Amino acid sequence: MTKKKEERRVAPFQDWEVRAATDDEPGIIVGYAAVFDELSENLGGFREKIRSGAFAKSIEENDVRALFEHDSKYVLGRNRAKTLALDEDDQGLRVQIVPPDTQWSNDLIISMQRGDITQMSFGFWMREEAWDKDQNVRELIDVDLFDVSIVTYPAYPQTSVEARAIAASLSEDGDEATDQADRARMQEQRERFRLKTATARMR
Repeated sequence: MTKKKEERRVAPFQDWEVRAATDDEPGIIVGYAAVFDELSENLGGFREKIRSGAFAKSIEENDVRALFEHDSKYVLGRNRAKTLALDEDDQGLRVQIVPPDTQWSNDLIISMQRGDITQMSFGFWMREEAWDKDQNVRELIDVDLFDVSIVTYPAYPQTSVEARAIAASLSEDGDEATDQADRARMQEQRERFRLKTATARMR
C-alpha cells in the first residue's frame, strides 16, 4: 500500500476577527484558512489552486484539530469538541475557533491583535487532484484535512522532498522543475539566515 504524503499549505489568514475572552464571553478566532480558485505563489516549480468543495468531505467526516504552529501540545480547538467550526462558503474554508482560557492562548490572541501573527496553514492528505501541465498548475479537488494551524512563519514546501517530487512530475525529465525547486529552497534558506542574523543583532 502506498503511504499518503502529508502536505501543508500556508496563506494569510483572510478576513479574520480576533476577540479576547471577557467575563461574559469566551475568546474567538474567525477567518479563512484557504480561499477557492486563487493561484498560490510559486511552490517550487508549480502553482496551486483549490476547487470549491475540496474540504466538504472532511468537514462532514473528519476529526480536525486547530493548532498553534502545527504543534499538538498547543490545541486551540477541535471540531468534535465543538470548539472548532469548519464551513465552506463561496469564498473558501472558514474556521471559527473558541480557544482555551490559558496563558499561551491569551498571549497568542494578543499577538494576532497586534498584527504580529497573521498567517494560517492547513494540513492534509490528497484524495483527488488535477494537473494543468501547460501552466504548471495543480488543482486540489478533494483533500483529506486533518488540521488547521495558526503559524508565525510560512513553511512552504520548497524546502521539502515533496516539492521536488511534485515539481519534477510536471516535466518529462524533471530537470528544469527540480532546478526551480532547488533555487526556491536556497532563497528560503537565505531568508531564514537573514532573519536569524537580524534577530541576533537586536539582542
